[in-house]
Amino acid sequence: MRDLEKPGRSPAHGMHAMAATSHTLSTQTAIDILRSGGNALDAAIAACAVQCVVEPGSTGIGGDNFCLYSKDGSPEIIAFNGSGKAPTGATCDHYAGLGMTELPRQSPHSCVVPGAIDAWSRLNADHGKLPLKDLLAPAISYANDGYPVSSRVHSDWTNAVPLMSAEPNMAKTFLVDGGAPKVGAVHRQPELARTMQAVADGGRDAFYTGEIAVDMVDYLRGRGGLHTMEDFATVHGNYVTPISSDFRGHTVWQCPPNGQGVIALLMLNIMSEIDTFGDPLSPDRIHAEIEACRLAYTARNMYVADPDYADVDVETLLSAAYADKLRGAINMSKARDPLPDPDLVRHEDTVYISVVDAEGNACSFINTLFHGWGAGLMSPNTGVVFTNRAQGFSLDPASPNRIEPGKRPLHTIIPGMVTKDGRTVMSYGVMGGEYQSMGHMQFLTGMFDYGLDVQEAQDRPRWMADPFTGEVEIEGTVPEAVRSNLALRGHRIVSPQKPIGGSQAVWIDLDTGVRTGGSDPRKDGCAIGY
Repeated sequence: MRDLEKPGRSPAHGMHAMAATSHTLSTQTAIDILRSGGNALDAAIAACAVQCVVEPGSTGIGGDNFCLYSKDGSPEIIAFNGSGKAPTGATCDHYAGLGMTELPRQSPHSCVVPGAIDAWSRLNADHGKLPLKDLLAPAISYANDGYPVSSRVHSDWTNAVPLMSAEPNMAKTFLVDGGAPKVGAVHRQPELARTMQAVADGGRDAFYTGEIAVDMVDYLRGRGGLHTMEDFATVHGNYVTPISSDFRGHTVWQCPPNGQGVIALLMLNIMSEIDTFGDPLSPDRIHAEIEACRLAYTARNMYVADPDYADVDVETLLSAAYADKLRGAINMSKARDPLPDPDLVRHEDTVYISVVDAEGNACSFINTLFHGWGAGLMSPNTGVVFTNRAQGFSLDPASPNRIEPGKRPLHTIIPGMVTKDGRTVMSYGVMGGEYQSMGHMQFLTGMFDYGLDVQEAQDRPRWMADPFTGEVEIEGTVPEAVRSNLALRGHRIVSPQKPIGGSQAVWIDLDTGVRTGGSDPRKDGCAIGY
């Protein structure tokens, strides 16, 4: 239990249901859906749709989605991959012919065909209780009638002003007198409201065929993109077999590649035999976590890709022998030398949602545009901001993650689920792009190694070995003496440009049925139960 004399928040408790998101309007929407007869999956979709409006930099209907779902608390976890795919004309040779060695962010070449709306529609049809139209209604209302800009959203908005200023459709929709709207200002997105209403009325095909798709394809092709109407019409997410690893008497579940969930499990396997050193802020413990991060992310960059196009040996990555090998490479006195260039693009923004309903259904749901405001591109009549997820591909023909027609890039977004003794006990997730695998490890070890509750484990200070620069980002709440100790071991310590990540989680007490929720203070959200 936290020290009640110190700033912070307590976890939320409820007897029947619990929702946790990174925005208060989104969490309230999830609760409203649950009270209206929807289940956890319905509530997650509705909450996410609201976040596509009220957190427009973090997510959108032009992005991607992954989901883990436990029906009635069953350990038979359902996993869905709703990540978008490259257009059929996308090849390394094509971009080499254009003289490109990387895909520019604010260009149609960074845009995969978005998978989120397809995922929502399929999941709702297969596992929901309420019609999709009802789930989209709150988001449509906020887009039409307006919503107040919250503090973290404003901060992210301000940082993206130069990006949005470079694209007239973005500037018209998101800028006020050339800048970000102020905290508390009411913002509207009428074009997005019309698109979401069309989906509410006509379902998935209203987005991927017809006028909406024509507007998106014409816009992207007009800027040099390869996208076709067929690319949009034929994109479909798919159910996949989840992967898992045991940690401290619990089983942790992840979606398989093309996501980096396998790396979160690998990090837990490495840390399973690392001493706690009595304190999560011990320099020895932090050093071990940083080194485990460097080693695991090197494996990610070398091996994780779309398994339909590359042989991703998940069994070896999750083997005890591989964890032992990486753990044995950690020198507790010295930081590792710089690791190989990952040949990838940094990932920044996402939203994550956790909901558990009165029937015990648990939903772990994550949606993203990749960078804040994605590619910084918006088709003129739809209000759809496009993801820049294609920047997750490599243009190196020898890379397993090279761009290919219809292929999915390496994904950083990873929903999580935890089971114990044959029942689901927690739906959780961590936002923050590259940080997510590291964040899953830190959150779970906070709970299971140090006895922190579901909120304390999210409040704790964070650090991350940047897989691009080799620098170690450490939040300011870590004591200076610890920083100095780490620097003496060869770590290049820097302050993060913004708080590291975000997270939500809901824990289910199997004895009492009480749901306990937590929401990251680094975002604007909350957990609410009843």
